[in-house]
Amino acid sequence: MVKVRADLPLNEGGELDIKSWVDHIDHTIALGDLGRGKLIQAIHTVKHADDNGPEDHPWRQSCLSVGVEMVEILSDLKLDSSSLIAAMLYRAVREQKVNLDAIEDDFGKEVVKLIRGVIGMAAITGMRNDTGGEVFGRQSKEQTEKVRKMLVAIVDDVRVALIKLAERTIVIRTLKNAPQDKRMRVAREVSEVYAPLAHRLGIGHIKWELEDLAFRYLHAAEYKRIAKLLDEKRLDRQGFIDRVIETLETELGAAKIKAKVMGRAKHIYSIWRKMRRKEIGFSQVYDIRAVRILVPTVRDCYAVLGIVHSLWRNIPNEFDDYIASPKENGYRSLHTAVIGPQQKVLEVQIRTDSMHEEAEFGVCAHWLYKGADRDTKSDSYEAKIAWLRQVLEWHDEVGGGNPLEDHLSHGIEQDRIYVFTPEGHIIDLPQGATPLDFAYQIHTDIGHRCSGAKVNGRIVPLNYQLKTSDQVEVLTGKRESPSRDWLSPDLGYLRTSRARGRVQQWFKMQARDQNIADGRVMLDREFRRMAIQDLDFERLAQNMNLNSLEDLYAAVGASDLGVHQVLNAAQKLSGIQQPDVPVLSLTSKASSDVGKDLYIDGVGNLLTTIAACCHPVPGDAIVGYITKSRGVAVHRQDCENILYLSGEEPERIIKVDWGEAPQQMYSVDIILEAFDRHGLLRDITVLLDNLRINVSAMRTLSDKNSNTVDMEITIEIRSFEELSRVLARVNQLPNIASARRKIAKDSTTH
Repeated sequence: MVKVRADLPLNEGGELDIKSWVDHIDHTIALGDLGRGKLIQAIHTVKHADDNGPEDHPWRQSCLSVGVEMVEILSDLKLDSSSLIAAMLYRAVREQKVNLDAIEDDFGKEVVKLIRGVIGMAAITGMRNDTGGEVFGRQSKEQTEKVRKMLVAIVDDVRVALIKLAERTIVIRTLKNAPQDKRMRVAREVSEVYAPLAHRLGIGHIKWELEDLAFRYLHAAEYKRIAKLLDEKRLDRQGFIDRVIETLETELGAAKIKAKVMGRAKHIYSIWRKMRRKEIGFSQVYDIRAVRILVPTVRDCYAVLGIVHSLWRNIPNEFDDYIASPKENGYRSLHTAVIGPQQKVLEVQIRTDSMHEEAEFGVCAHWLYKGADRDTKSDSYEAKIAWLRQVLEWHDEVGGGNPLEDHLSHGIEQDRIYVFTPEGHIIDLPQGATPLDFAYQIHTDIGHRCSGAKVNGRIVPLNYQLKTSDQVEVLTGKRESPSRDWLSPDLGYLRTSRARGRVQQWFKMQARDQNIADGRVMLDREFRRMAIQDLDFERLAQNMNLNSLEDLYAAVGASDLGVHQVLNAAQKLSGIQQPDVPVLSLTSKASSDVGKDLYIDGVGNLLTTIAACCHPVPGDAIVGYITKSRGVAVHRQDCENILYLSGEEPERIIKVDWGEAPQQMYSVDIILEAFDRHGLLRDITVLLDNLRINVSAMRTLSDKNSNTVDMEITIEIRSFEELSRVLARVNQLPNIASARRKIAKDSTTH
């Protein structure tokens, strides 16, 4: 039942005959001259890497051998030349015998992207513990489920999944002489992740091979028992199948139906699974004796079904019409079981040639990569791919408690990310989570003592946003020292409520005197930054239902109150007002029709009217025309009048769009003091742009002697909270000494 690949062409020295083998691959998928040349170049690259790299384990194949076998599998699936080249190079890159930068120079970005994708999937099982042993297979059921979800989250190209399937197939084929723990780990991985992946992609022949090989190692005794029973009956079964084929060919010929009739191998794992599920013995498994009939059309499928049922009595409840109701992975066929010759049960599968190709090759049966074909993929292909995240919704698989049957039954949470600990365990976090969130997810003490983090071996800031498949290492100090900055939402250190709650609790546990001191420092700093002066702090505390100013400081220091809450209260107490901004309101028939004012972006304070000729409404594509006496007339872009005017007076046409009612805005001057450096101004403007802050004026003065620069920037903001957030983020930029709001007594930057 286990597939054994054909012998490779060898030269007189016993090595791979590269030309003959590439000719064979070229004949299978038509590589073209460029593809042939690049594949041959890739072979020589890997061969050179094998010759000069470290020795492999005695039970492992060389990188060249693995690459060759992967290419053979993928060429059968009709993948493109980039995929074959990536497959040839993958193992050498994975084992760091070949550098990815060199590959990009020689083979292009597409090949590198595919290899990176497969390496990303390899992270699922490639993590190692401190002793060097790989950890998959010793993970909990919860960990395994996270692996499944993570696999879907990191795959961006279906070819990546196919290359990984080929690589795992080669690995499990060669496990016979591997250490026991290696065999078990890979077998569990294949049964829990990759065989179901092959099933969901509809690649039947790879699915069966992976399941049988995994079963062989995970349940060796059962595998040998069923294999022996099959072998003992093999000759009798083959004689029975030959007679059935002869009968069917005669009857189908008489009915003038062109058909191919063949015996169908029954896979050992499938037999064992059916025996367990139905609690029956080996002799009661109907489809040990099975034939498959291939015909040209769907009409022929049902005609053949009628002939089969006229020859032999069908067994009730053993008929499935997967043509009328395909399986979720797209599988289509008719299945029936009958009492055949000699009163023996026989399973018959009936399908068209195209259905058979889909059953064997799944998504690959429709996968068109080359040239113009890329733009002419069929609707059935598009529906079938609908992309891997939909194809890989792992539900309605065979149920059961055994890992081989627990087939990926849960949906994928798209709002989560899946990252690794250094030991290879998977931690799931919400999108936007940081290394600090990760630290607190591991253990509260780890979070409290966190002093830094590495992601994929590189030092990153603690507010770095993690991505799926990142490996995160937390750097810790000897004592607990959370920072109050971690609780500032403006700085983005914490995303999870769990982590935020742990930090807040830590500050609550500190001495009141320390909380008072910390709270005073935090509020004084923020009030100076926001230029809030001459404030009655005792009254502020009373307005916040606190007995004294010390209670206010203590509440802020213990994180019971946020700085923004105090700022908002201070703003109201000080009577600071935010001036109104004139709002452009259209009082046309169109606005009354929709029941509210309309706002047009791009016209400033110009008079604006809705054109009577086309009556645009919100949602229509619009354009503005500057009239001589009525301001800007707003037309639909397809209005005949505006099309004419665009040709006659293009200088009077302006770009406009529907907008939301603008919020109240007010201008604020902020003062920045910094040590000058290359790119400082660019970093400031990029940050403000990312925060969607409008800059209306900017003045700078540099001092070459002290290498400092003072800036005064006028920005437009909506609230004190937004101003606080802007100043906090600017203060985080490298070389910024201070950023604060300008007060009346401040001079200019001069």
